[in-house]
Amino acid sequence: MAKEDHITDAGEREKSQPVQTAGSCPPQNGESDSLDLHFVPTHHSMAFDVPVELPHHDEEETNVKFDQLSSRRKRSIVALLSYCALLSSMATTSVMAAIPELASEFSTTGSMINISNAMYTLSMAVSPLFWGPMSQLYGRRWVSMITTSTFLGCSIGTALSPNLASFFIFRILSGFLGTSFILAGSAVIGDIYRPTERATAQGWFLSGTQIGPALGPCISGIIVTYTSWRVIFWLQTAMSALATVGTFIWLPETINQKGIEDAKGLSGMGMFKFFCRRINPWRVVQLYAYPNILFAGLASSSLLWNLYSIFAAIRYVLNPRFNLTTPLQSGLFFLAPGAGYLLGTFLGGRYADAVVKRYIKKRGRRIPEDRLISAMPFMIFNAACILVYGWTITFNRGGIPVVVIVLFLQGVGQLMCFPSLNTYCLDVVPDRSAEVVAANFALRYAFSCLATASVLPGIEAIGVGWISTVTATFLVASCLTLFVTVQWSGKWRTRIHKKQ
Repeated sequence: MAKEDHITDAGEREKSQPVQTAGSCPPQNGESDSLDLHFVPTHHSMAFDVPVELPHHDEEETNVKFDQLSSRRKRSIVALLSYCALLSSMATTSVMAAIPELASEFSTTGSMINISNAMYTLSMAVSPLFWGPMSQLYGRRWVSMITTSTFLGCSIGTALSPNLASFFIFRILSGFLGTSFILAGSAVIGDIYRPTERATAQGWFLSGTQIGPALGPCISGIIVTYTSWRVIFWLQTAMSALATVGTFIWLPETINQKGIEDAKGLSGMGMFKFFCRRINPWRVVQLYAYPNILFAGLASSSLLWNLYSIFAAIRYVLNPRFNLTTPLQSGLFFLAPGAGYLLGTFLGGRYADAVVKRYIKKRGRRIPEDRLISAMPFMIFNAACILVYGWTITFNRGGIPVVVIVLFLQGVGQLMCFPSLNTYCLDVVPDRSAEVVAANFALRYAFSCLATASVLPGIEAIGVGWISTVTATFLVASCLTLFVTVQWSGKWRTRIHKKQ
């Protein structure tokens, strides 16, 4: 039995009791010698023993990895990445306040324009299967520089679109490129921050991803009230140019080792096979075989379903209910969740890190599933908020104040969940963090696409109240899967790796 180190706070380790490793203990119950995970007794009252992947470097190397950049430089990098994420996420909803104007311009219907938004989020769902492996292979900086510059070109194309077909094409391409900003941001945070610091950094980073969808319709509402919808995308172009310059100048390469370095010495067909194997989207899809990764993805998906099922229908639902007449008036409703996201930025990450530190103090070691414990109460909180939102509108109770308050609380609740869920993706399989994040984002944006495309037909068919009930049910079910993950994650991992 080899003497190894337990993972403790901040990615550091302390010498402790012996731990069985794959290379130093005989296989048990048919388990293969090739396992690369170690099974660490957690003494956790809520879970089976959770296998934790130990880093392949000593304590000094770990400290060097996380201390290469100053705290000020790290914060500035997170600010840049948050801005890029704001740009991408704002583009998902920026046309929502301009749907009637776009429909009139291209002689189509509002539902057809909503389909363009759904296609945007669908491309965001597909692209992580590509950008996740690419960032592992070539690094975060290279992928970020390529995608910010091409996103800039697509923004110009959207602004100049002469017809509906070209509008669709440039929107879909923008969605495919924009997701890489969010993936790279999460991966970079995993590269430069210790585990007990990551959720706080994620909270600041996620302020961009969450405030963007709320800010987009508000700004576009102002724009289309006074000028053309094309100005929305010229503004997006200017913001993209700033993101491109910032990425080229300020973003360093943070990955510890690029995957392409493993191809040294290969040439010709060997290099081609290596490349195809490493960027194969199936590498990401295979991660859904891990129920804990799948359930974390479903929990994130339920939150995004909640967000887009509200945002996609605000103008069509609230304008007639409250006798609003301009895009600006309905756009102002998006400020309420935006303010909630801003407040959640200060609370969510710190809360998640505090929960992890409390469990480290309680048992003397850290396990990834501690992150999920901090998210569960706020999943139920969001379910209650969406029920209040849907049924008060249905029965015309409370008026505008109730809607604004509930939307604000929704924003706070979501930012109390996302830092935990995103950081869990970085913690659960550290050596493949970008691919785990990619799997999570692929699933959540697939559900976002479904919500965007189905919410208006659903409201027309069964009403706002019942659509909200469906959303609340999804949130509660996802919370239950997180609870089950905390309970059974160790046993699942053992079973999965016995099959390999």
